[in-house]
Amino acid sequence: MSPLARRAVLMAALLITAACADRTTPAEPAHEVLPERVPIASTQQIRFERLARRFAVALRDPDFRGLVARALAGSTEREGKVHLQRFLDGNRGAVGRRLAALAGEPEADVTADLAASPSIEIYLPVPEHRARWGGSLDVLVATAEKDHDRPVAFDPQGRRYLLDAKGPPGTPVIALGRAELNFQEATLPAFDGCLSCDGGITDGGGGTGTGGTQLVITPGLYLTYAKFNSTFEGWLKGDPEFEVHILGQDGSSSAMKSYQCAGEKAGAPYQYDQNSKEWGGSVLLFSQAQFDTYKAQHPGQAVRVFLVEDDDGACIIKTDSARVTKMFQQIATAFGNLTGGKDTTLISVASFKKALSLYQILRSAWSIITTQDDIVGNAIEDVAAQVYFPNANWIVRGEDNITNGAIRLEMH
Repeated sequence: MSPLARRAVLMAALLITAACADRTTPAEPAHEVLPERVPIASTQQIRFERLARRFAVALRDPDFRGLVARALAGSTEREGKVHLQRFLDGNRGAVGRRLAALAGEPEADVTADLAASPSIEIYLPVPEHRARWGGSLDVLVATAEKDHDRPVAFDPQGRRYLLDAKGPPGTPVIALGRAELNFQEATLPAFDGCLSCDGGITDGGGGTGTGGTQLVITPGLYLTYAKFNSTFEGWLKGDPEFEVHILGQDGSSSAMKSYQCAGEKAGAPYQYDQNSKEWGGSVLLFSQAQFDTYKAQHPGQAVRVFLVEDDDGACIIKTDSARVTKMFQQIATAFGNLTGGKDTTLISVASFKKALSLYQILRSAWSIITTQDDIVGNAIEDVAAQVYFPNANWIVRGEDNITNGAIRLEMH
């Protein structure tokens, strides 16, 4: 055979192999296949990848896949989230043993990774995926330790892909990663006793209520409108979890702490659930009684209205204190120290107005073993910031003195 003929045969064989590969993968051809591990990865990210691959490979089995689909569809948690460790512990660990067997790995290895990991959640973070996936083989399992990282995904054949951090693929994606939700034991979906049951698969999308609705108005400071430039959440992390914290002096120290949080898990009357960049409603941030107590303990001291997008533990600020301190200093350089607020009464009308705040250090629960909450910013009254937005009266300034949004604060 001539060299030219051998070259033609080789090229034809390569084209046939490529065509077969395209037919067997559910992922779009544009996705980058990764034969080796990303060079820089935390120990926990490596665990998450091992668990994601095992979970994806187990989904080749129709019975296991059906069990997963029913658990996700039947979840009563927001966005149809399921607590992975408890799910695998179903039927006295039978589900976890089945996953290990289907993945072709020792059960002890799976158990060790689960035990060494934080609480893990699985769910379909993209609403369109959640509505469409009913247990088919056309699915990926993806994980990312940090928000906005490029997700690493696996298909049911165990192949590894690097997805786009800016947007999801067309293939439905089950996210596996550190739980942002504080799961309640009573509402967790457990093993349903059947690995091969038929049953209707419905959308487990969850709601998007405004929160904060009250029959009795508690006097105090209320948030009635919020609009941000970003959700501060990568697509793999699903809906944002915005929180508003009232910061004040911590004892007699030069630092601040959170005196009250308003957020999805804060409980009435502080429950506030914003799932997009714009929100309207009414939620209590700090009651008049709380203001009075704070003023008695810290005469003359203002409070700060501080906003975060929660990534790890509801109503607990987990972010690097040095980053927050730097942000406060940048804001003070630009606007002076009128970056806090006080409740005041003008002509018998209560209001919340700009006030002097010298405290720029935040006590935070963050450590290097947890993910960080995204800093949205510190609220500054529009007259102090000299910036005005429709429907709002306080401007939210973030790191590098960037305007990240605006809110409306009212005393009721």
